[in-house]
Amino acid sequence: MNKSKVYYTNLRTDFKNNLLDKLQILVTKAGINNIDFENKYTAIKIHFGEPGNLAYLRPNFSKVIVDLINSKNGKVFLTDCNTLYVGGRKNGLEHLDSAYTNGYNPFTTGCHIIIADGIKGTDEALVPVYSGEYVKEAKIGQAIMDADIFISMNHFKGHESTGFGGALKNIGMGCGSRAGKMEMHSSGKPFIKEKKCVGCKSCAKNCAHEAISFGENKKASIDHNKCVGCGRCIGSCNYDAVSSPTDESNDILNKKIAEYSKAVLQDRPHFHISFVIDISPNCDCHRENDLPIIPDVGIFASFDPVALDMACVDACNKQSVIHGSYLDEQRHHCHDHFINTHPETNWEVCIDHSVKLGIGNKEYELIEV
Repeated sequence: MNKSKVYYTNLRTDFKNNLLDKLQILVTKAGINNIDFENKYTAIKIHFGEPGNLAYLRPNFSKVIVDLINSKNGKVFLTDCNTLYVGGRKNGLEHLDSAYTNGYNPFTTGCHIIIADGIKGTDEALVPVYSGEYVKEAKIGQAIMDADIFISMNHFKGHESTGFGGALKNIGMGCGSRAGKMEMHSSGKPFIKEKKCVGCKSCAKNCAHEAISFGENKKASIDHNKCVGCGRCIGSCNYDAVSSPTDESNDILNKKIAEYSKAVLQDRPHFHISFVIDISPNCDCHRENDLPIIPDVGIFASFDPVALDMACVDACNKQSVIHGSYLDEQRHHCHDHFINTHPETNWEVCIDHSVKLGIGNKEYELIEV
């Protein structure tokens, strides 16, 4: 197999080119204009930022890509799916509020923002994963699957369950509906937090398998013999009383993310951009971002998300550790910053499984722009 091409630009600027100019030059050199955007619906998958976390990508970056697609007469929108956990992006309304708070709106980005799995996280497309080892039918946000072209923009950082969060994490986990996220995080089935349940019976109305009943205390309970783990009760509850066990091993979680990524990317054009800046130790889904563990590196772009993740992690592992950071405080077991940050993780599992699924190539040629 030939090496995949990954394009890179550093963060140095001058009077002629600022970072936004350099981003446009980078994606142009990487071949984004070879995609036919004419009258095509184009989804740009991006993380709008959990309120309180300041490491999310600035909306200025997304506008560069939006303007480019608009110039090609594309029908472009920014999108993400709701989160499984309780926070500022758990439903479509709060998710939009969070996006607006962090500067994402049609005036700053040049396009509309669509929460792909709807108000309650239940608007999903069931996408077959024919070669999936763990996932046979991925639950992907409907608006993402309605798009003709898929573009991902991700903030590259550490992650407490997957080692790092890059292109594949942004695609696989990020594009899953709330039920899809439950499937990736859990090998079990949802359960009721009785203290939060108000007995409204919304969960039971959305259960197709009559698995939910109510006791004398009017609290819901789930019969796991009847429950199929579809997760629709999670999206239907307005009180966060339905929860999912996060009991899947990190290795299986990484493989499921790869399989969800395959479901998103298969059978349509796609392109990916990674911003290796503000490299915090944990996921951007936290309501805070810790001191970066290594210095800023640059911006990377490729048609191959596997090669892109490999290039980013290799570049990160060449950097020195920032004094006083979380990584600096850890006992270093190897020459890998992300494994040293979270020793219970192994990011290579996702990469290797993605290669096995035919998503991309670990071998890459790095081209500096």
